[in-house]
This record gives sequence, C-alpha cells and structure tokens, in this order.
Amino acid sequence: MAVRLLLALMVLLLGLAEVSSDLKIDTQIPKSVQLGVRGGNRRLMQDIDCGGLCKQRCSLHSRPNLCSRACGTCCVRCKCVPPGTSGNREVCGTCYTDMTTHGNKTKCP
Repeated sequence: MAVRLLLALMVLLLGLAEVSSDLKIDTQIPKSVQLGVRGGNRRLMQDIDCGGLCKQRCSLHSRPNLCSRACGTCCVRCKCVPPGTSGNREVCGTCYTDMTTHGNKTKCP
C-alpha cells in the first residue's frame, strides 16, 4: 500500500514539474517574435496602417477625400495598398485589381 502511494505521489510530482517547465518556455518568447492575433476568430492577420498608407497614396489625387475613402475600403478588404501615388495596382494582387463599383468601374485607386 505504501509503495502504491509513493508511486502515485512521484507520478503527480513529475506531471507538475512538466507543466511548470512549459510555462517558463512561453514567457521567454520576446515580444518582437510573437505574432499578433486579432478578433474573436483567433486567426493570424497582418496589421497595416490603412489610414497612413492611403493618405500617402491619395496625396496627389484631384479628389483626395474620395480617393481616401475608396482606398480605405480596398485596404481593409485586401490588406494591401500599392506603393506610390498611382499605378502599381498589380502589386496587391487580384483582390485589389478586380474590385469594382456598382457602375463597373475599378474601385481601388
């Protein structure tokens, strides 16, 4: 009976030692390496500054407010804003290039 009790105690202590060592591993990961998790569905997503990127993209546009609004919509949906103030739309892929308005015109600037 004493042998069984001693064996059960050893198994319990060994299990606790493994759990406590796992906690140390999680706390040693630097913040710069950890990926951001956003939203309730817990998917990994790339965070980009749509406002700043669209402001730069639409800075030379003839209608900057309209451009910024359309660019913001495209940025949120496609997670991309092309570099420069015009052109380079193919850098963001088909999501950005194929999005159209109700009038069947290209939406993303």
